[in-house]
Amino acid sequence: MPEKLRTNKVLVYVVRDGKLLVFRHVDYSFEEVGIQVPAGSIRPGEAPRDAALREAREETGLGEFRVVRKLGEFEYDISPYRWEIQARHVFHLELCEPAPDRWGSREDHDGRGSPTRFECFWVPLAAAHVLQSGQGALLYRLFG
Repeated sequence: MPEKLRTNKVLVYVVRDGKLLVFRHVDYSFEEVGIQVPAGSIRPGEAPRDAALREAREETGLGEFRVVRKLGEFEYDISPYRWEIQARHVFHLELCEPAPDRWGSREDHDGRGSPTRFECFWVPLAAAHVLQSGQGALLYRLFG
């Protein structure tokens, strides 16, 4: 078997009034991609906290976030979806502007390929166990 690719990623927990900001991919079913938090790759030379802010902006369409704190890091093997082990840096962010309960957004991927469409919404923290691919692994640290 070939060696797995190792990548650096960020996960973002944005909390407002006891609810977590999540999204679903509009063009895919829940069975395919589940419910997610803003997340993505850390670009070469980019600090993890800067990547967290960038991914939150890109995937939600909102602009004003503040890093509350870094919650930690963990590794996640995303196989068999991709033959990859992700080093995930997890951040708690605060939204510093108003946002509706539900809205549409899209990520343009710097002009490469078709945009990805999202529906963003808030779920109670107690229901955040529904996150896909281990994204909820450090949610408990929001309470400590």
